[in-house]
Amino acid sequence: MKSRTIIAVAAVFAASTLFAAPVSDEIDQAIDRGLEYILSVQKDDGSFDGRYGTTTALPALAAMSFLSKGYTPGDAKFGKVINRSLDYIFSHHEPNGYMGKEADGKMYAHAISTLLLAECSGMVDAERQAKIDRLLPLATKLILDAQSIKKDQHQAGGWRYTPNSRDSDTSCSGWNLMALRSARLNGARFSPTAIARAVEYMHKHHSAKQGSFGYQDGEHYAVTLSGAGILCLELCGKHNDPDSLSAARYLMSVYKTEMERQDYAYYGMYYASQGLFQIGGPGWTEFSDWMYRTWIPKQRADGSWRGRGGEDSPVYSTAMMILAMTVPYRQLPIYQRDETVDEL
Repeated sequence: MKSRTIIAVAAVFAASTLFAAPVSDEIDQAIDRGLEYILSVQKDDGSFDGRYGTTTALPALAAMSFLSKGYTPGDAKFGKVINRSLDYIFSHHEPNGYMGKEADGKMYAHAISTLLLAECSGMVDAERQAKIDRLLPLATKLILDAQSIKKDQHQAGGWRYTPNSRDSDTSCSGWNLMALRSARLNGARFSPTAIARAVEYMHKHHSAKQGSFGYQDGEHYAVTLSGAGILCLELCGKHNDPDSLSAARYLMSVYKTEMERQDYAYYGMYYASQGLFQIGGPGWTEFSDWMYRTWIPKQRADGSWRGRGGEDSPVYSTAMMILAMTVPYRQLPIYQRDETVDEL
């Protein structure tokens, strides 16, 4: 039976009608301008200039931004971005399937690329499908092996920068967990304990005091990573989990004043949007209204969004913003929402 606390918090996010208003023409046009920008700057080999451009992560994020709007590898105009991104990944992996050999990539790039492979499986041409069928099992096994590296109790179940890391963080762990879940939805066979261990890892990085999820504890980088904790728990079937609901309440109390100030604001927007969407209700409606009103005006004339510091990569910032804004389209299988979240 749900506790009164869980019911009270859930009520804040539960909706009596549909969870989000129809997507407006202004939002639709802003997203397509962003996609046009990415199309215009991708190289023929699938890579990009600038920071992260030669990792497999950036082509993968770029491709997922097109998939999130409903474009497919067969689309006459935008499909080439997805196909070129896949081809770049196919040509930049090691024999064991590792796709993170670039210095700025590592397990982030590996997980994001694995996620793209799983999401694209079944919608590409026969030649590319054969390559996915060979690479995806190797990539999935590498993630599972990295999780199994011996770690202390606080770090166990998660992932960090390299396949042999003996510590973990929620940021890298979130991507690897999503990659595993997508691979499993795509038919990969592995023990469900891998997902369970990752979920338990996320729980260990929740702050009961602050209500947030953090990087290697429950509080550091809470604004940008609380959404990651919510998303991971929700996608793994932990709907209305007390930790998830308290993190949603935390995010709703800080996003207006803190999100734009974060060094990794676009990363935070991606996770906050995805996480709050999973919970649904008035909380998501309020946040999404603010997101569109606040971030569409930040789009530059060329269609890009641009961050600072570690987000000083317009393709990265643009892809992350598009992934945040396209949540209502519900095109990527990994982010499908449990429609019972609007029911008390």
